[in-house]
Amino acid sequence: MTNWEGINEFICVVECESFTAAAQRLNVSVAHVSRRISQLELRLGARLLYRTTRKLTITETGRVYYQQVRQVQDALQAAEQEVMTMEGNPAGKLRITAPVYYGEQFLAPLVNNFLLRYPGLQLDMVLTNKTVDLIQEGFDLAIRLGTLGSSRLMCRKLSRRTQYLCAAPDYLARNGIPQQIGDLGKHRCLAGTVEHWRFVEQGRQRTFRLPSGWHCNSGLALKDAAIKGLGIVQLPDYYVTEELEKGLLVSLLDEFRLPDDGVWVVYPNNKHLSPRVRLLVDYLVECL
Repeated sequence: MTNWEGINEFICVVECESFTAAAQRLNVSVAHVSRRISQLELRLGARLLYRTTRKLTITETGRVYYQQVRQVQDALQAAEQEVMTMEGNPAGKLRITAPVYYGEQFLAPLVNNFLLRYPGLQLDMVLTNKTVDLIQEGFDLAIRLGTLGSSRLMCRKLSRRTQYLCAAPDYLARNGIPQQIGDLGKHRCLAGTVEHWRFVEQGRQRTFRLPSGWHCNSGLALKDAAIKGLGIVQLPDYYVTEELEKGLLVSLLDEFRLPDDGVWVVYPNNKHLSPRVRLLVDYLVECL
């Protein structure tokens, strides 16, 4: 039987593109990773990686070897997880990332309920508004909001998302109600993490460039500023639905609103998707 020593380390280095990042993912020292890969190369009689102080490059032999052993590793993991799942005891760690507010309000409660159902699972959840490289950083899945760009990731839609342009009644009483997209240039616009607001006018997408007078990367802070009459804001429905219903905020320019976009779960395009990840994805689709 093939000696597996060094293969996990080699796979991790190739995917992380770094000995240091691979060591951090495996929770071992860089020296341990380097030693194991050197032993693997010696055993195979082939150079798999070229490494200098500045750059790491996989050889053509290393690329072929990676593709083969990665399939074997996936198959082994899938076999183990299938057995555990058949016994009703999926095990292992789930690494998940999601935007902060959506993760706190929607994802975390569902994942916690999922863990109650399957107590053999462990969780590492990272909430961040940055777009994380799932493969390089070793995440099983992520929640992404809005329109997805081209990607090597698999995706499933969880729900729809509506973007609302809104302001407080007292702000509108003092400054007037915008009737056209161009009217926004006369108002204080509260900017989040984007430089433009997007609309649809006569069937075509139109953007409005935001001024730089007020900016914050927190949706909750933006909503608070709008409620207190500081200006106009554009936020997803899960931030402002309750405030719109209570009359604390008023929806604006509804006829120019973009069609709803999506809330997505994305995950690496592995041939053998881990059963614990598949179970969680199916659970999120069902719940959301």
